[in-house]
Amino acid sequence: MKSVDDFRLKFGDKELVPIVIGGMGVDISTAELALEAARLGGVGHISDAMVNTVADRRFNAKFVKDKLKQYKFNVANSDKSVVRFDLDQLAEATRMHVGRTMEAKRGDGLIFVNCMEKLTMNSPRETLRVRMQGALDAGADGITLAAGLHLGSFALIEDHRRFRDAKLGIIVSSLRALQLFLRKTARCGRLPDYVVVEGPLAGGHLGFGMDWAEYDLATIFAEIHRHLQAEQLDIPLIPAGGIFTGSDAVSFLEQGAAAVQVATRFTVSRECGLPEDVKQRYFEASEEQIEVNQISPTGYPMRMLSNSPAIGDGIRPNCEAYGYLLDSTGNCSYINAYNREVAANPGVKRISVRDKTCLCTQMRNFDCWTCGHYTYRLKDTSRRLPDGSYQLLNAEHIFRDYQFSTDGKILAPE
Repeated sequence: MKSVDDFRLKFGDKELVPIVIGGMGVDISTAELALEAARLGGVGHISDAMVNTVADRRFNAKFVKDKLKQYKFNVANSDKSVVRFDLDQLAEATRMHVGRTMEAKRGDGLIFVNCMEKLTMNSPRETLRVRMQGALDAGADGITLAAGLHLGSFALIEDHRRFRDAKLGIIVSSLRALQLFLRKTARCGRLPDYVVVEGPLAGGHLGFGMDWAEYDLATIFAEIHRHLQAEQLDIPLIPAGGIFTGSDAVSFLEQGAAAVQVATRFTVSRECGLPEDVKQRYFEASEEQIEVNQISPTGYPMRMLSNSPAIGDGIRPNCEAYGYLLDSTGNCSYINAYNREVAANPGVKRISVRDKTCLCTQMRNFDCWTCGHYTYRLKDTSRRLPDGSYQLLNAEHIFRDYQFSTDGKILAPE
């Protein structure tokens, strides 16, 4: 019976353990988690979601404080069109976050940056360009284009000196999305180095509508795989979403996958950025507590724990400090929902907003507990301690379990 270790992810002459740890923001996929993946010979991701906030937290920078100071006069104004990110500071924060991670890298693996198109930041094209160029400047091994179609993203960096040598990939949830991307980027004369095929059981934002349950990863993967073979396109495919055991991974590798991307099981690793009490909420979750809702201002459905403090919370928009989801006109659907509830509830000190959430503040505070569908199975991967809590796991333990396990088994910690 084969294990994941019987396969290898090949990028040219380089061979890697075919395990990719997905990019979970905001700083849930920490540098420490990505560095462990690289040390063990696989691929780790860090996320550039809210990179100014992450740089402040990790390196004692003051990007958020400086931005708030500049736009404090506008806090009470519902019109946020004036709020802009300083592109030089954004570039510096990106280089700081990515560069220091790359400096600490050990082992033969790679570290990629997960880059979300939906972080529009009141200037979608310019801020996306700065983040991608900053990641390349800082030495990232690659960039995974996420949360969007990214039809113009290659063009934004095609003049960068590392455009040809860095690994560039994209996450898609359908063959049509991949075809659109390949068609739009053809003029750049460069194919993606890999494609992550993300199914409907993934965590966080989904590339499906609320009919997500009508789809399955195996079918989508097979369709894309057949298309690439018919077109004679040699692009490594990496399925993701719901791959919970090493045996799950082997089933895809035997069908032609180059690697698998996994994330949910690493949310309860010591290296993960979630606070320890939140990790315990993940361990304790039941299947009934895992929901897909539409509270994200991005417009994408999002999977999370139903007891997330972010759901229904009516905090005032803090775009002057954060504002990562402001569109090109300075608008965000949470601002509209918040103002609607304020107008409908005059004099109420703390309102509730059920249909949307202030994703920037809630993710920054680790109050939006995004998760994969199989989060309720995490309790089966650990041991319960005498005090009733669950034992946290080392990232290496989880990685090795994926790499060497067979027969659908999960290795519990000692």
